[in-house]
Amino acid sequence: MEGQTCSLILALLCFLHRASSIETSGVPEENPAKEMIPVGLVFGMNSPMGKVVESCISMAHSEFYGAHPDYRTRLSLLVRNPNDNAVDAASTVLDLMENEEVHAILGPKWSSQAKFVINLGEKAQVPIISFSATSPSLSPTQSHYFVRTAYDDSSQVGALAAVVQAYGWREITLVYEDTEYGNGLVPYLVDAFQEVDARISYRSVIPLFTEDIDIVKELNNLLTRQTRVFLVHMTAGIGSRFFALARDAGMMSEEFAWIVTDGLSSLLDPFISKSLDSMEGVLGVRPHVPLSESRRNFEERWRKLYAERNPHDEIADLSLFGLWAYDTVTALALAGEMAWDPAKSRYLKPNTSRNKLNFSSIGISEMGPKLLDKILSIKSQGLTGEFNLSSGALHPIAFEIFNVVRQNEETIGYWTSARGLSPELNLSTKVVYTASANDLKLPTWPGDTLKPPRGWVMPISGKKLRIGVPKKDGFDEFFKIEWDPHTGVPSYSGFAHDMFMAVLDALPFAIPYKYIPYMNESRQSAGTYDDMLFEIKLQKVDAVVGDTTITANRSSYVDFTLPYLESGVAMVVAIKDDERRNMWIFLKPLSWNLWLTICVAFISTGFVVWLLEHRTNEEFRGRRRQQLSMIFWFSFSTLVFAHREKIGNNLTRLVLIVWVFVVLILTQSYTANLASLLTVQRMTPEFVDVQDLIRNRHFVGYQKGSFVRGLLAGQLKFDESRLIPYGSPEEYHEALSKGSENGGVAAIFDELPSIKHFLAKYCNKYKTVGPTYKADGFAFAFPLRSPLVSYISRAILKVTQDKAIMDGIEGKYFRGQNSCPEQGAAIFSDNLSLSVYSFGGLFIITGVVSVFSVLIYVVLFFQSNWPSSRAIRPCDRSLRSKFSETTNNFIREHRLLGCPWKNGSKMALTSQFRSMEASTNSDIRVTARGHNERERPLLSMHV
Repeated sequence: MEGQTCSLILALLCFLHRASSIETSGVPEENPAKEMIPVGLVFGMNSPMGKVVESCISMAHSEFYGAHPDYRTRLSLLVRNPNDNAVDAASTVLDLMENEEVHAILGPKWSSQAKFVINLGEKAQVPIISFSATSPSLSPTQSHYFVRTAYDDSSQVGALAAVVQAYGWREITLVYEDTEYGNGLVPYLVDAFQEVDARISYRSVIPLFTEDIDIVKELNNLLTRQTRVFLVHMTAGIGSRFFALARDAGMMSEEFAWIVTDGLSSLLDPFISKSLDSMEGVLGVRPHVPLSESRRNFEERWRKLYAERNPHDEIADLSLFGLWAYDTVTALALAGEMAWDPAKSRYLKPNTSRNKLNFSSIGISEMGPKLLDKILSIKSQGLTGEFNLSSGALHPIAFEIFNVVRQNEETIGYWTSARGLSPELNLSTKVVYTASANDLKLPTWPGDTLKPPRGWVMPISGKKLRIGVPKKDGFDEFFKIEWDPHTGVPSYSGFAHDMFMAVLDALPFAIPYKYIPYMNESRQSAGTYDDMLFEIKLQKVDAVVGDTTITANRSSYVDFTLPYLESGVAMVVAIKDDERRNMWIFLKPLSWNLWLTICVAFISTGFVVWLLEHRTNEEFRGRRRQQLSMIFWFSFSTLVFAHREKIGNNLTRLVLIVWVFVVLILTQSYTANLASLLTVQRMTPEFVDVQDLIRNRHFVGYQKGSFVRGLLAGQLKFDESRLIPYGSPEEYHEALSKGSENGGVAAIFDELPSIKHFLAKYCNKYKTVGPTYKADGFAFAFPLRSPLVSYISRAILKVTQDKAIMDGIEGKYFRGQNSCPEQGAAIFSDNLSLSVYSFGGLFIITGVVSVFSVLIYVVLFFQSNWPSSRAIRPCDRSLRSKFSETTNNFIREHRLLGCPWKNGSKMALTSQFRSMEASTNSDIRVTARGHNERERPLLSMHV
């Protein structure tokens, strides 16, 4: 679209007729013996800056060729002095291309002019070299034949953003002129400020040719806004008028901060020096130009030349544009010498009719492309530092931060893209990027004060800060509103109110405010907390103070301060009766499966001991009833270590050692757990799992108007029909007492501060169970991007870190919570009975020892009672028959059924094969032994 517009305007130039005035007074006379390269100089020479530029160009031309008299080429500077409008500049350039066949254009002066001229340069392949068109909308990368021998305006936005960040300003009012120069920088400023968490809150666009009365109206408009940080991007002409009117409007006083871009620095335009008296306290940025010896000598020569040419003018200061013009002409003269080719020194398509503007008849310069390549390849040391146009433009190495003090621009620091702000410039030092006010020298601010402006104030319209507050029916410890019965004047109290008062006291400035209760005509709450916070977005209130929780949804339309009280959502349920009143509590220390396992272990251990001792220990013999009693008695007597039976088998001793250790562990654990059950209060909840409530469709409650309803329905997936709102601790108590089946609720979900208050009021009746769902705490809410947020947040930190203040506020409203016994001293677990798993290792050890002992015993028995190879019957000499015979003997000797003897004694028959003792003879001996008698022979046979 812009290209089409430019083409239309250029087409209109074909029908314009104007006289071109050629001024050559400042250009050296051409040497006819040299090859002349025609170059157009399009610049407004009648302005103060134009006179400076003209003198610098003249010096560059004469000094370069004076230093190189042997060069075969000379630049023929064709000076044109157009008006400041774009059409006049484009018409002038078109005339130079058609009628003078120039191979390069120096200029034009303004970015708006260059925007049209660049299109002509592209068509004619003539380099457009500008040392004053600094708008970033003109890019050498987009227009190949455009060369900027100056700094792009966008290169300074990093320094401007660093200054804003250093002083902690969050909002800036941008004031700029409505030109290509002013508009081109805006998008770059927006991006730079976003990177430092700041924003442009308002844009004030000043037309270039506006009247003073219109500027005054806009200044009055700025006074009605909160922001007091102003960034001014203007040229010197309108900028000097603007600051003079701002001073008259009282805006160059305390609480105001003014920042200017390099266009309003005397380095770029000396004319602004006459207006510095109205800019006291202003901060600004400008390119850093090293003061080299060559530059110092040049300034001395220039002052003499300027005085000679302008004897009636006050000697102006040398501007950066003049230095750039000098370096540009020097580089162009060198490039012309390198690019000169006699065969390619004209246009490919000569004009068909001279002295007549014809857009379609523009030829193409044969020398232009080569001249462009040569000037882009030049790398030299100019008056402004390194002169390198490889990218099509110059790039600054650093920016100066200056402060206008007593009509002088004093440098207070430097900025580079690598290290940020610093009080001194040291390009070789490698440090981390920083943007702190401590890295700058102390500036003087408007109003002749050293205190940095905070960046905003309440508008001078006199309005107070409208603060919305909740109307609560219950939990008024956080915020309470009471009306005087006689006057009807409301009074406010509560934890949130006192915290806000303490925060206001901690601020370095006063904030006028008034409370606006969020209620209806009947003095009842007008809606939920979300509705109340949305009033900020609707601009019905300026802030909200209360027990408002920070949530992601709310933060999309309000800004929260840092939290002044931690929070989270938890579940409260009723507790069961104390189990200490249970008559069967002595069974509770162990679970039923552990009781059963212990009984099995006792019986099995008793059986193993009987098995190992029965053959050789008379105390483990007797009638069946006696032996069964012995099995149970011996094993259970180990509980109290009351067994007196003598043990004769080492395997039995091994089993008992392990078993006694197991019994010791079991008895000690049982005693400890039982003591805990009898001495510590047990508070068993009715419900412990949220999923049980959802699965069984129990009713649950929440505080009326809070965000908890959304959490229950959205995140936890509760049926909304099972959610019941309540407004006070008394309603909580009544609902939980009834239960879900009797018109109440099974649980209450609320935020931790409210839950603590509720539990303090109803000690030992309810408890929190389950997880705590994280919340970011209670905070105050303000409009998005409100500058108050950072100040209030810092004040909250001061208050919360002051123990005396916090103890006073908390003690005033939450002192009753400390009088309730801590529920932390009670046991909250639903089941503290010890399980089999807790002692599984012990049971495995004693089982393994018992099994191995029995196996060893059986092996030894078989070894000692294995029949001899000389069997009684030859047919019984097989291995199978021997094993069967030995097994039968084992069973007979270890059976619980014995043969009774007279007088209550029991006879034991033992068959012993003496094959192991006699090598040649075998005999069978049958013996009998009564109770407490020695073994006596009954029958002896020789085989």
